[in-house]
Amino acid sequence: MKIYVVVSFSEDGMENVYVGDDHEKVQSLNPEDFENSDALFVEIWEDGEKTDEYRIGSYAEDDEPEN
Repeated sequence: MKIYVVVSFSEDGMENVYVGDDHEKVQSLNPEDFENSDALFVEIWEDGEKTDEYRIGSYAEDDEPEN
């Protein structure tokens, strides 16, 4: 069974905002859903081992246009 751990990152640090097996819920989350969240990271765990991770959203500096 896959377990999804969603971590919110902000200037103040990081916080687990979801831990569970609902893939659809994870896919529906956005940094804007959480106060002061700059980005969300998702870790996927199976059989006690992390098998994948990815970022949802972006940090503010990533949103600035390149010159």
